[in-house]
Amino acid sequence: MGQFLQFVFLGLSSGAVYSVFASSLVGVYAATGIINFAQGAIGLWAVYTVAALRNDGTLVLPIGSLSLGSEDSPTPMLLAVVIGVVSAVLWALIAHVLVFRPLRHAPVLAQVVASVGLMLFLQALVHLRFDTENLFALSILPDDTIEIAGAVVNVSDLILAGVAIAVAALFWAYFKLTVLGVATRAGSEDELAARLTGYSPDRLAAIVWALTGAATGLIVILASFTIGLSVTSYTFFVIPALAVALVGRLSSFGVACAAGLVLGSFQSVILWLTTKDWWPEWAQAGLGDAVPFVIVVVALFLLGGRIPSRGSLGEIKMPAVHIPTIRVVPAAGVTAVVVAAIVLTTGTWRYGVVTSVILSLIALSLVLLTGYLGQISLASMAFAGTAGFALSKLTTEWNVPFPLDMILASLIATALGVLVGIPALRIRGAQLAVVTLAAALAIQSFVFNNPAITAYEGNVIEDPTLFGIDFGVRDGTNLVTLRFAFLVLVVVAVTTVLVLRLMSGSTGRAFLAVRSNERAAASAGINVAATKLLGFALSAFLAGIGGCLIGYSRGQLSAGSFTVMIGLTLLAMTYVGGITSFAGACIAGVIGPLGVGYVFLNQTLSLGEYYELIAAGSLLLMAVLNPVGVAGAFSDAWEHLRSRGRHHKDNDSTPPQPESPSQVGAHV
Repeated sequence: MGQFLQFVFLGLSSGAVYSVFASSLVGVYAATGIINFAQGAIGLWAVYTVAALRNDGTLVLPIGSLSLGSEDSPTPMLLAVVIGVVSAVLWALIAHVLVFRPLRHAPVLAQVVASVGLMLFLQALVHLRFDTENLFALSILPDDTIEIAGAVVNVSDLILAGVAIAVAALFWAYFKLTVLGVATRAGSEDELAARLTGYSPDRLAAIVWALTGAATGLIVILASFTIGLSVTSYTFFVIPALAVALVGRLSSFGVACAAGLVLGSFQSVILWLTTKDWWPEWAQAGLGDAVPFVIVVVALFLLGGRIPSRGSLGEIKMPAVHIPTIRVVPAAGVTAVVVAAIVLTTGTWRYGVVTSVILSLIALSLVLLTGYLGQISLASMAFAGTAGFALSKLTTEWNVPFPLDMILASLIATALGVLVGIPALRIRGAQLAVVTLAAALAIQSFVFNNPAITAYEGNVIEDPTLFGIDFGVRDGTNLVTLRFAFLVLVVVAVTTVLVLRLMSGSTGRAFLAVRSNERAAASAGINVAATKLLGFALSAFLAGIGGCLIGYSRGQLSAGSFTVMIGLTLLAMTYVGGITSFAGACIAGVIGPLGVGYVFLNQTLSLGEYYELIAAGSLLLMAVLNPVGVAGAFSDAWEHLRSRGRHHKDNDSTPPQPESPSQVGAHV
């Protein structure tokens, strides 16, 4: 019993972080209606700022740095903590002013991708600006212990839990007892009424952003010594925080705080159970990370109808979508360009071309599901990875031949996609994005990083062969053989044509109808539930085909091939290219991770280390300034030029009008 209680108390440190993050998410949602996926990334900058100050007195700035001490005399602890908290406040305010305030009345998709872009941007910036490999968190809280019911408990864990409870109480008091807090709540119900009473929703939101930034920075700084420094951990702490915030219906600070502490303790107890001999081997890794996904799904299914929606002055529709048409001349031109790129390149450049072709197919899965059907999914790379690891099993253990192995692996990913898509029958928008992101993280932790399912040393994939021809990616001299490159091109081209034909028919029209208005689609005889599940199935199948091709191109897979961050980066590039068009998917493939754009950035410009930062920054700019993406901008410009051309042509072809009698008299 004592050991059980000890692990319960050990989980309070991470539970306290979940609780404060959740309270911050509830506050931001109440003030702006935005679910901030970057909440953990804001705290990430603060915790590394304090670590650098306590290491050698260096105050790291986004550009440049200041010296506030040395290795022998680092910055005093109190001053370092204050600076760290202030840095989190500044980032929160910057996010509000530059990103989320312009998107206040934007579509949910734009808000979600901007939030994800900010998360990617801050994480990439931390990687670039801090020595993340050699910085360590120093103790801030007392390291004393006490004994409770036979369990040795760290005083620091109890303090962290107390801080989490205090933060939740302060947020509750602000929103319930202060004039500004009550005005913020009123503005969440009716912004126009708030403006008429003299309150600016933007200024009220700025106060909440500052408060949540301070709370987030403080809790991660205090908990860093216990939890340790990790760039990805703090970033993805937002997933369990979102889970417990949803348990509180995105409105209750008390419930969110209590649920966060309970979740942290529960995950710690699961960790303790994995040390038992009777615990199943397949559940020894990643089960704790899968728990938030289960909580999210259950909370949204039980409470989704009662989660409040924030009032607004209006709503802007998603970018326009056009029914795709396959035109022979442009298709032949694109194919010719790709063929020339494959033939004329070698080594890394040809590998980049092949990777771009594969990524365009995975990006097309996002265009189909998010752009055409309106279902925001952040799990595309999880589906691709599922197919890739399944392909390894099919080729090495069961000797399934090509292309049957690729089809079966993609069907496994399709089944997983349908399971993840089931919540879409009840929820939509940003809440669906939460589900899919939680699912992606759960799949990464519980499947990809599970040694009982995958191998740490790499999962070998046999080379594809067809009619006795070996289409292996390497032949000893070439990094990518011509045979494999053309195989990828044929598979992607055939799959793309089939998808475009499907989307140009009744299926595509049903997708667009559901995207536009689900109730109207249902009244027109469209089965909305079946249409949504079909969208998830097709999207997962496309991503699965892409994952198999990635597996063939690597020769073996590891968990690092399909991380959540890679998936989010590809989503960013798809949004930059144009989330509602096939051309956008092609652009995403060119500029996607390890694609041609990355090779150019890395080899020609020697700026490969800035790729993630550039990708995230481009996403933020597109989300704020140009939601239709690069392809949409070109399309709009082309339509404008055509309309002007038709206008001039109509003016030139207008027959001369007969002169009036008065004009004739004037001439005389």
